[in-house]
This record gives sequence, C-alpha cells and structure tokens, in this order.
Amino acid sequence: MLSHYEALTRIKAAKLVAILRHVPTERLDGVVEALMAGGVRVLEFTFDHDRADCVKENAEKIRHTVEKYGDRVLVGCGTALTVQEVEAAGDAGACLVISPNVDVSVIAKTKALGAISMPGALTATEIVMAYNAGADIVKLFPAGTLGVPYIKAVRGPLGYIPMSAVGGVRPETIADFLNAGVCGFGVGGQLVLPDAVKTGDFTAIQARAKAFTDAIAQWEAAKCS
Repeated sequence: MLSHYEALTRIKAAKLVAILRHVPTERLDGVVEALMAGGVRVLEFTFDHDRADCVKENAEKIRHTVEKYGDRVLVGCGTALTVQEVEAAGDAGACLVISPNVDVSVIAKTKALGAISMPGALTATEIVMAYNAGADIVKLFPAGTLGVPYIKAVRGPLGYIPMSAVGGVRPETIADFLNAGVCGFGVGGQLVLPDAVKTGDFTAIQARAKAFTDAIAQWEAAKCS
C-alpha cells in the first residue's frame, strides 16, 4: 500500500477523481478499464445507502479493483458516513475516504488508518472545521451550484486549505475552477455516464474520461507556457 504522502501526491497530480455510483458488479471492470484508458488514475466507489448491503458490496468492489489493477490506479470510497464504512473500505484496500459532509469521527478514523481524508463542506465554518480535524483536501460540494465566484470568495481568506470541486463540473469548466484555486475535482455522472454504464458503452466512457483529462492537461500546459 502506498504511503499517505505518496497517495496524496498522486491524487493532487492527477487532479481528477472519478465517482463510480450505482455501477453494477458485472459492468465494473469495463467501466474501470474505460476510465483508465481515458487517463483517469483515481477512483471513488460510493456507498450507495439505498441498498441494505451497501457496505459489504462496496468493500468487495474496492477489494476487487485493488487486487486486479494494483498501483495502476488509486482506489477510494465515497459517501462514507460512518466509522464502520471507513473501516470496511480500509480493510478492502482503499487509500482515500470521501464524504459529502464533515464528521469529525469519520475524519479521525480515516487518518488513524493512514488514508487520505476528503470530507465535503459548504460554508467557511465547515471548511475550517474539516481542515482542523485533519482533512487533507476539503471537497467543496456542490461546486456547480456554488459556482466559481463563491469558490474564489471563500479561497480569499482560506487559500491555505487545499480544496477540490465536486458536483456539476464539466470539461468546459475545468479551467475556470482551476483558475479559482481548487486542486482537483470529483466527477460522477458527467464522467461515468449513467446511460453508458447501463448499456455497456465503455467507448463513450473512455471518450468522456479523455475529455476531462485533456482539459486538465491543456490547463497545465497553458500555465507552464
């Protein structure tokens, strides 16, 4: 397993976390391989709480992906709401724990396991609370609704806190969010296209992944020029 420093360095370098929600087991490898072919290197498997067996099911998906693809991709869990879910994901090999909210006990367990903590926050109070509790990156959610002006405003006094934008991000808005100061993104339905998952259209998912990773690469190239 990667060290905390190595995992965080790779996540910040990749900038993009693909959110896999409601991906059935029989489509899992096809989706993962399509995302990887499109340049995605970090995956988030969500706990789908509308399913009674979501903890066991998600842990199995994480374990399978970690064992099959090794260090070619970093694997984490998402929508982690309880310490039990953090423990299950950690036991399965997840090195990243993402939540939609700030729960100090979830952050503490994540850090105790040596994993990367990325809780979700909306207000300045929540952002600071999450960071002070040990968050490595604070997930601004929902970023598309908050908008770039909000992110610029909140980063004025809180620019020392690493933040990612999650929710409503598209390839066309990647540069705007990066220019606003975020260090990365979490993208679900805009990347892991629900209709393509249902039909097994992995080519469409690969193309969408490439659109996102190309947008990031273009921003980085422009920044360096």
